[in-house]
Amino acid sequence: MARNKRSTPEINAGSMADIAFLLLIFFLVTTTMDVDTGIARKLPVLDDTQQPEDMQGNARNIYEVYVNKTDKLLVEDEEMDIEDLRNGAKEFLNNHGKNPALSDSPDKAIISLVNSRGTSYEMYIAVQNELTAAYNELRDDEAIRKYSLNYTELPKDKQKEIRKMYPMKISEAPPGEF
Repeated sequence: MARNKRSTPEINAGSMADIAFLLLIFFLVTTTMDVDTGIARKLPVLDDTQQPEDMQGNARNIYEVYVNKTDKLLVEDEEMDIEDLRNGAKEFLNNHGKNPALSDSPDKAIISLVNSRGTSYEMYIAVQNELTAAYNELRDDEAIRKYSLNYTELPKDKQKEIRKMYPMKISEAPPGEF
């Protein structure tokens, strides 16, 4: 008996690359990727001519803010509610040397923020928001006083002038165990 020598039919793979490409595009378009975002803080520009500020003897220019692991807010070693932080920071920053217990001027004032490792993210963000809002309100007040416009409505050069009067100096130390 003679065997029939038929060849095995091959699969047409001509459109396989097209299908793979379409699947790749489909998964790229439909997949969402989580992107972690941080808090927008711009570090000061390193200036070679600028000398580091001597912080010895200038304790009055540092506003100490601590958040412990139970989310209690301690400002200048006294317990404070988060609702009072903004006004406390504004009073400290805008002292202009009147009260000897507060800062000499807004450009010398530094807010020192220290968080515990157990601080909740919500409390951390709430403290950051209140401190930033204190600076924003002071800048708005100054812009309205000088130019009768909100800070955000001012041209860039005027905003820079106001920022120079109220520079945002928030020093954030690494988390501690307190």
